[in-house]
Amino acid sequence: MTVLSDVRQAAFQPANTADIADALMAASGLRVDGERRRGRGASMNPTGRFERLERESVDDGWNNLEDLAPFRTETQVERPKTVISRNDSPDLPFDRSVNPYRGCEHGCIYCYARPTHSYMGLSAGLDFEAKLFAKPDAPKLLARELSKPGYKPRTLAIGTNTDPYQPIEKEWRIMRQLLEVLMEANHPVAIITKSALVLRDIDILAPMAEKGLAKVSLSVTTLDRKLARTMEPRAATPTKRLEAIRGLREAGIPTSVLVSPLIPALNDHELERILDAAQAAGATEASYILLRLPLEVSPLFRDWLLQHYPDRYRHVMSLVRSMRDGKDYDADFSRRMKGTGPYAWQINRRFEMATKRLGLGRRSMQLRDDLFVPPHGNGVQLSLL
Repeated sequence: MTVLSDVRQAAFQPANTADIADALMAASGLRVDGERRRGRGASMNPTGRFERLERESVDDGWNNLEDLAPFRTETQVERPKTVISRNDSPDLPFDRSVNPYRGCEHGCIYCYARPTHSYMGLSAGLDFEAKLFAKPDAPKLLARELSKPGYKPRTLAIGTNTDPYQPIEKEWRIMRQLLEVLMEANHPVAIITKSALVLRDIDILAPMAEKGLAKVSLSVTTLDRKLARTMEPRAATPTKRLEAIRGLREAGIPTSVLVSPLIPALNDHELERILDAAQAAGATEASYILLRLPLEVSPLFRDWLLQHYPDRYRHVMSLVRSMRDGKDYDADFSRRMKGTGPYAWQINRRFEMATKRLGLGRRSMQLRDDLFVPPHGNGVQLSLL
């Protein structure tokens, strides 16, 4: 009873009224006209945090807003020297990943990867969704790195930063080429996506899965089409994602559901329904992550919340801060994924009870790494032996 009482107290604790006023003032003059950003998640395009000068759009009366060009998706080529990123984060189940694209056209307003666009001198707002970078050399670089002497295979995660199956993949097909390299090398791969385009590559993933080399996780944030369209404007609909889970499982590919992010007072009430639907579609594993608002993501999300759910703004942000030690975000490895406090405890307990009832594991399947054969050719230096 004490815990439930604490949960209710945290749930109805109002956010500071000045916080709303500050958010409104910060957004005024920064919002881009709705017609120019139609179909996008963010409503602002603030200057990147590493820039020396800050830009602010001001209507000087000389031109009409209609004269400004709308935000269209532009893709530039990025030529990195290496493609495998490594991490030693204790709260991640992988130590290496590959990202075929930088930026993401899905436009999810909550995306924790938005701040990475600042490293390119661009905005975490609309630039992140409209000014994308493709890495066409990624498959060749991957083959080269897998062939280095002493390379030890471990599960390679793809989709941990931006979605490898975002719309531009239809044209660039970089993700498919990466999978072809991994299939040739018998290298284990774990994919995270919210796109039904993953079904296109069943012909590669199914044979790999049969050897214990591949699994896929579909991110399902909500079953509400209206909320999904507003929050994730260019991602697949919830129905399409569940169909993707079903299609992958019918092909024999281990599939899990990632309920992420859980946003208090917005979609967290759907937790059990999402797990039920995913399990019925064929998912065998499940996990969840609480809303994360690092750096530029916080003002972008708060502005979005004020526009679309102004009546819930104080309630949502109060709960977020109750799970983040009074802040919008806590980057501590032990707390950033699940949060702390009574409301976070309640969500975790609900998840545990639902997954136990449905027989959903929790990242239990381990992929094989004993079948690995270094790739050869395609610019890879061959052994002299």
